[in-house]
Amino acid sequence: MNKLVINPERTLGHISKNLQGHFSEHLGRCIYGGVYVGENSDIPNTNGIRNDVVNALKDIKAPVVRWPGGCFADEYHWRSGVGPKQQREKMINTHWGGVTEDNSFGTHEFMEFCRQVGCDPYVNGNVGSGSVREMSEWVEYMTFDGVSPMADLRRAHGRDKAWRLPYFAVGNENWGCGGNMTPEYYANEYRRYATYIRQYSSDAPIYKIACGPNSADYRWTDVLMREAARYMDGLSLHYYTVCGEWSHKGSALTFTREEYDTTLKKALFMEKIIEGHSAIMDRYDPERRVGLIVDEWGTWYDVEEGTNPGFLYQQNSMRDAMVAALTLNVFNKHCARVRMANIAQLANVLQSPILTEGAQMVLTPTYYAFKLNSHHQENELLDSRVFTCDSADGLPVLQESASLSPDGTVHVTLVNPSADTARTVQVEALGKADPAVAAEILTGDTAAHNTFENPDAVKDVPFTDITLKSGVAEMTLPPCSLVHIALR
Repeated sequence: MNKLVINPERTLGHISKNLQGHFSEHLGRCIYGGVYVGENSDIPNTNGIRNDVVNALKDIKAPVVRWPGGCFADEYHWRSGVGPKQQREKMINTHWGGVTEDNSFGTHEFMEFCRQVGCDPYVNGNVGSGSVREMSEWVEYMTFDGVSPMADLRRAHGRDKAWRLPYFAVGNENWGCGGNMTPEYYANEYRRYATYIRQYSSDAPIYKIACGPNSADYRWTDVLMREAARYMDGLSLHYYTVCGEWSHKGSALTFTREEYDTTLKKALFMEKIIEGHSAIMDRYDPERRVGLIVDEWGTWYDVEEGTNPGFLYQQNSMRDAMVAALTLNVFNKHCARVRMANIAQLANVLQSPILTEGAQMVLTPTYYAFKLNSHHQENELLDSRVFTCDSADGLPVLQESASLSPDGTVHVTLVNPSADTARTVQVEALGKADPAVAAEILTGDTAAHNTFENPDAVKDVPFTDITLKSGVAEMTLPPCSLVHIALR
């Protein structure tokens, strides 16, 4: 018999809500059509922002959104995206499809989007093709409330009060599309740029994030921590789950059992690289002041047939929900170092929680994985352990994380990643002799997904097949399933 034991008396860290963050880049239909349709659109909107997308993000308590990239960030010049829209400069989006970017969605529109969702803005600055002055003036434009050239320019564009900007990144993937820099060179550039990101308000400090490593590039982390740790608050990390090779990543919906297992095993590599980078960070920062910010993660497949290859549009199945569920549990387990994570991307790009087509919107299985995990936000991580006598061919038999909410409820997200084997498990929270148990489940065939014709094929439903005896809850989890359990 498999058994999950939770100790509500032993807390191991604080689970920031920001572990369930999102990423929106000027890429394909993420911004235009996914988030923003313009004030004159027939699609219901508020100030040009889609109402349905805003409401969907509010329902999962989306905590933070990163913008404007991604690779796009290091060719984005913020002045082109402010002021009267008919006067904004157009540009070519050279990274993503070679399409014309009209800059109708810029700083004001992004901040308005965050206001409507109720989430924090995370802005990514331009190091690759920008200047120290450009970045410094953007921060002044957004955050200074006094009299200055940039604050006056913001007021001329219709915004009197400065915005609160909690998070700001100095460049993106500067080891690659952000300038092909060495870690030594970027560390010096980071120190220079970060110097001029002024803290204009002591009540609303900016959390400065340095460009961190690609996947398992531990040397990059070592150099950045050695040379620049004292100037940063966070260090980013990017890792994508690719089933095949980069030249042929495989289909989002048509895959074998072996490819399913491979995808999940590669997703779980996230834990190994977090442990590797955390060990390096611990040497330079034993008090763990600097957060690890996993601001790009998720599955990456070949684009859907018939779509622009530069738009990175892919469908989303229960396989992706399993990737999300396993990864979010990993983040929870490592919350002492991991302070934020942002799935790529919010809508219509890569592992999207939301798909749109004209006025239609579909919530993907990944969306529902986030919904079930939202109960962990701002809770305390609990000591938990799965004891099992089953074998699982390289995948965990069951994988969990548990947390304690301020009202004393123990929340558990429990994953059965097996494609075809149900798992019976006993769940015990030590010290809770006769808990009230409520649960909800997300499950389906590994390739099950939602479409615009059938948008509710996969969604969370109540899970009541639970027996409770002597304080132990027993249940059988179907294959390919995620269960949220509340023990009160």
